[in-house]
Amino acid sequence: MLKPAIINGKPVRSSFLHPFKHSIGEDEINEVVDTLNSDWITTGPKTFKFEDIFSKKVNSKYAIAVNSCTAALHLAIVALGIENGDEVITTPYTFAATAEVIINVNAKPVFVDVEKDTYNIDPTKIEDKITDKTKAIVVVHYAGHACEMDKIMDIAKKYDLYVIEDAAHAIGSKYKDKTIGSIADVTCFSFYATKNITTAEGGMITTNNGDLADKMRILSLHGISKDAWKRYSSEGSWYYEILYSGYKYNMNDLQASIGIHQLKKLDQMQKRREEIVDKYNKSFNGISQITTPTAKSYTKHAWHLYPIQINEDLLTIGRNEFIEALKAENIGTSVHFIPLHIHPYYKEKYDFKSTDFPNAFSLYNNEISLPIYPKMEDKDVEDVIFAVEKIIDYYKV
Repeated sequence: MLKPAIINGKPVRSSFLHPFKHSIGEDEINEVVDTLNSDWITTGPKTFKFEDIFSKKVNSKYAIAVNSCTAALHLAIVALGIENGDEVITTPYTFAATAEVIINVNAKPVFVDVEKDTYNIDPTKIEDKITDKTKAIVVVHYAGHACEMDKIMDIAKKYDLYVIEDAAHAIGSKYKDKTIGSIADVTCFSFYATKNITTAEGGMITTNNGDLADKMRILSLHGISKDAWKRYSSEGSWYYEILYSGYKYNMNDLQASIGIHQLKKLDQMQKRREEIVDKYNKSFNGISQITTPTAKSYTKHAWHLYPIQINEDLLTIGRNEFIEALKAENIGTSVHFIPLHIHPYYKEKYDFKSTDFPNAFSLYNNEISLPIYPKMEDKDVEDVIFAVEKIIDYYKV
């Protein structure tokens, strides 16, 4: 039975602190209104502008805006020719989209366990999973911490494999001197409402391969040779050809209107995330009951998440009870992620056991994602710190 974590019947906060909030301002609102008042609201000039400034931001030659990171990942898989019977190596410590796009082309996701400190795919374990059927490696830059891309790219080159980066958390991240979005064959970003920049829903694909970019762009809109902007402009023609069996994955100008200004604010918002991380680290690093997240020297961390690990041996409660205690103090949290291999679908389809990927399973059992977003005020950050410290003091062994 969980003892109440509220001392003297008073929670740390009088109102609930949400674990995530977007940072939409007047610039984004005015740009959306301008688009609504224009002659074009679907994929058009604002989308192409967003693509152009995004490619420059991440130092890629090409960028294709789509309606989600899931769409981006799916297009990458299809455009690279991955199909029935192929295998793709990836991590179980991720969201559903990373693996489901592999399964949806009748290929097989082959999981590799993660590193205990970064939560990222362990490059030392990849080669053991490569077979004659392996076609690609999909890496996930967990929380915005870059994977060991030199090691992964060397493995890919050795075995003639493609590399796809799931950079849903990693806009603004760097690996050594390289921007995430400029390294692998294809990189896929998310602009979901909780991400470091948002278009409400949306995603972006980046690549340095022009042929691949052309194919993914065509696939993103029914496989037709010309999008509506080209067909319906004054210089356009009604005629088009279907080149592939494609999808309806395009971004529209309303979403791009938000993205244009979100991208302009990225560095400013990233600075605020780093300030929050600094406050958390200074408060938590000396507390033995929790482990704070790692930031290795080779990465510029995007800090999409601030995941802590609960050291259960030093507490009388576990992770789930700790979350409930924080909720009682009006602090919202989340868990990232429930590893794919313990979900019913994957357990039944591939006969996985929870212990097949011990690092992923252990990290999941003890992880809590604390609130971190630019709209948090210093008082909000202080409340989170006080609530965590208060609960630890109450439940420590």
